[in-house]
Amino acid sequence: MRAVVSRGSLRGMEVRLPVVTDIEYGRRRPLLRVRGRSISWLPPLLLLVAVILLDFNTGEHFRIVTWIVLVPGTAAAMCGVWTTAAYSVVALVTYVLVDNAWPAEYQAGLGDFVLVALGGVLATLAAAVRMRQERQLLRVQDIAETTRRTVLRPLPSGWAGLDHAGVYLAADVDARVGGDFYDIQPGPHGARVLVGDVQGKGLGAVEAAAALLGTFREAGYHEKDLTTVAERLEIRMLRHRAHTAALGRADGDRFATAVLLAFPEDSPGVVDVVNFGHEPPLAVGPHGVRELPCGDGLPLGLADLSGGLPPVHRVPLAADETLLLVTDGVTEARDRPGAFFALSDEVSRAVRADPTRTEPRRLVRQVRDGVLRHCGGRLEDDTTIFAVRRAGAG
Repeated sequence: MRAVVSRGSLRGMEVRLPVVTDIEYGRRRPLLRVRGRSISWLPPLLLLVAVILLDFNTGEHFRIVTWIVLVPGTAAAMCGVWTTAAYSVVALVTYVLVDNAWPAEYQAGLGDFVLVALGGVLATLAAAVRMRQERQLLRVQDIAETTRRTVLRPLPSGWAGLDHAGVYLAADVDARVGGDFYDIQPGPHGARVLVGDVQGKGLGAVEAAAALLGTFREAGYHEKDLTTVAERLEIRMLRHRAHTAALGRADGDRFATAVLLAFPEDSPGVVDVVNFGHEPPLAVGPHGVRELPCGDGLPLGLADLSGGLPPVHRVPLAADETLLLVTDGVTEARDRPGAFFALSDEVSRAVRADPTRTEPRRLVRQVRDGVLRHCGGRLEDDTTIFAVRRAGAG
């Protein structure tokens, strides 16, 4: 599904959280709001006044008072049940008063009275059905939001001694969560970071992402050797595939690209990188942008095809450099002519113009806005942008 993302839909988003829900569970957002107050009652009222005025100004040979049945119908589409019922009563009473104001030979009569009364009843029932469906939708959205926070848990500021910022935009705007994932795990052996993208979409991709994150949170804390953490992730992906295959599902060959990072406590000037076929991280500093080791290994779940896990690369990282990690929703974003988004060039231009944009929050905002601008807000794939550096590096 292609998602259309506008700046207005991102206005309330905190950068380090993936998504902000537009509708809170148990609360209905009125369709029309002015300065935070609902005015959904106004269109039916204006329609009511318009029908009355037109009926008195069109002459006795063209009576339109029966159109007043549209008032409760309009209210049913925009207002609550009780407001719709109130408009149904008001419309019926108004019909009687306006119709009786005309001479008897020009009155619409009992037939139209029944039509207005029946229209009000049906409008009230329609409003009740609509409100019930909205409540069900709110429950579903609450479940989706809970799932998102389980998979992509909120990360506190300065978590694990790292400055970080991340944004996640799901291509499926109804699901609000997909196969992209990221997390930071503090532990006795230093902070570990995992960013990745599960192949495919839907709930199967969400399940695989949740499985990998659960293993990362445990192994990233307990295991001293980063190679062991990588091995645990590979085994978890294989176990997950075996389980889904045993259930008879068609995603038994699913895999995931990922980047595993470690910030050693005893070596503040380096970072350890294991790349499982993912987009290589970018080290963004005031003096430019450089690419860290590329994905020299296969994705998680496919290590047996290459005879082993990818190696651990120890890479120097300056104190003023920020690591930028993205999923293919960024690098494969296309504009209308079909050109791909040039991530490195975009970031380089931004840093040259303002070196303070290496700060994680500003860097993530820069890339997010650049991607949405490049593709016109139409995302073809889940998009994750994550930036991290040692706390106090700025």
